[in-house]
Amino acid sequence: MSQVSRNSNLKIVYGVTLMAVMGVASITPAFPAMMEQFHLKPQDVAILITAFTLPAIFLTPVIGILADRLGRKRILVPSLILFGLAGAAITLTRNFQTIVLLRALQGVGATALGSLNVTLIGDLFEPRQRPEAMGYNASVLSLGVAAYPAIGGVLAGVTWYAPFYLPLLAIGVALLVLFKLRLPPIRKIQNNRQYFKNAWKNIHQPGVWGLFIINVLMFVILYGALLSYFPILLRQRFNAPEWQIGLYMSIFSVATAIVSSQNRRLSAMMSVRVQLVLSLVAYAAGQVGIGMVHHAWWILLPVVLFGAGHGMLFPAVQTLLVGMAPMQERAVFMSINSMVLRVGQTVGPMAMAAVFVFGGLTWVYWTGAAISLVMMVVWIMTPVIRPPE
Repeated sequence: MSQVSRNSNLKIVYGVTLMAVMGVASITPAFPAMMEQFHLKPQDVAILITAFTLPAIFLTPVIGILADRLGRKRILVPSLILFGLAGAAITLTRNFQTIVLLRALQGVGATALGSLNVTLIGDLFEPRQRPEAMGYNASVLSLGVAAYPAIGGVLAGVTWYAPFYLPLLAIGVALLVLFKLRLPPIRKIQNNRQYFKNAWKNIHQPGVWGLFIINVLMFVILYGALLSYFPILLRQRFNAPEWQIGLYMSIFSVATAIVSSQNRRLSAMMSVRVQLVLSLVAYAAGQVGIGMVHHAWWILLPVVLFGAGHGMLFPAVQTLLVGMAPMQERAVFMSINSMVLRVGQTVGPMAMAAVFVFGGLTWVYWTGAAISLVMMVVWIMTPVIRPPE
């Protein structure tokens, strides 16, 4: 085992990462059951994702600034607690409008999780160690995304609201962050004006904006084509039960986890530019296959290809971004990136709902493939800039 993989602080970051992806991945297998319970249309159930992701679009930059100025723990601990309590409160109501409101409140708690976990990796590790740490974290993220649909599918088979008990695990993670996480000190900026000036200087670069665009489109695909409509495709095309929906979605994430865990080797074998081009080719090909295949087992091949592409793409982009800002402005920098991701997560279900209404399920995946090609063009045109450290 390497020094990075043995780091106890990194293991706590893993816990934060697992909570960050729980909010959507664990409940999507319950969507068909919730559609039946509340008499919803396929395009209506996407609001459960949109309500969760929307608050972060407005709150994430504020969270990043506060984490830089007040400290990571002071923001992360209450965020975890709110995420856990608001999510679990959904089990107490049978009113769909109340569920949507609680999902929005849970999304407020989740705002800090998806940006500060990556920020913490930037704080804890030197540039030469970050690709390895980021790869491990992406693998854990992917394993969580793999496990949650399977767990959520089993729980949803008992009752539709059972998966909403899972967020209570965030309370335990909050205690670990509070009492066990050891972070290096952050050099304080003397005045707010200089802080904002430096932060904007790091963000306002062509290479950064290119990566932000790629991140938006990546999460339009993930939250639109994969998380929102893949369970519905499996139910309508193959009449798959909840546990089988969770299993199929888990296969995507297992493929992602395996490839992500090899991020250090991939970085040594090829340039980051080649790595991202290959990942986007796999993205596009996988979605074309999902749209075309009509046999329950053959669909596993494009799902694995899609997942492998994500396993190359996601950690590479995050590693590039986390190194582009010094520690004292890193939280706001990565919070802007997280806000960008939330835009994709929020727009994705709505955009793919429109595609579904006008073209059906097959067109959802063909549209995702076309978006992947747009991402490739953006990447080819994006200059890769050197980090300031």
